[in-house]
Amino acid sequence: MEQLTTEILTFLRTHPEMATVVIGLTAFAESFAFVSFLFPGFAILVAAGAMAGAGLIDPVAAALAGFAGAVLGDAISFWIGQKFGHVVPNTWPFSRHPEALERGVIFFKKWGWPSVFVGRFFGPLRAFVPLAAGMCRMPLVPFYVANIVSAAIWAPALLFSGYLIGAIAANGWSIEWKAAAVSAALAAFAGLIWLARKIFKAE
Repeated sequence: MEQLTTEILTFLRTHPEMATVVIGLTAFAESFAFVSFLFPGFAILVAAGAMAGAGLIDPVAAALAGFAGAVLGDAISFWIGQKFGHVVPNTWPFSRHPEALERGVIFFKKWGWPSVFVGRFFGPLRAFVPLAAGMCRMPLVPFYVANIVSAAIWAPALLFSGYLIGAIAANGWSIEWKAAAVSAALAAFAGLIWLARKIFKAE
């Protein structure tokens, strides 16, 4: 995965005009149930945010691309769950990792539609809850509300965390101020994740 991450980021640095395409596809892959096992989307999105902070790519376009890719990834996973849910457990990668799908189903059955929103912020569940929601016949309107709202928070938040790092590096702050700002950003992000876990603890 490190090799793939390096190659994608190298391409992004040498072809910044392709940033929206790369970021959109990355957010899609991170959210799509059948690819997320193998794709280092989280690291790529943070690094892309750092490039935006350094002025190499447009931050607004990057955020919109990440949002669109995340919505589409969840939507297709949901559709597959609706149409082909009966064969999904016997299909790769879930035939080799049945616990991933099982966790998604348990989480959805316990929390209902809010699980689609909250699941976006849990790495092990992000791509599997929408698939489970489709398998469990979740109504379309609540699904898309949770999908769109969570993507509108998740993608910009990841990019902004990298943006902050890139902006700090580009503006020549001292090492102490850089460390303090990055630590504060990471602490805030970790606090949000901790709060979500306390409220919606997966069992």
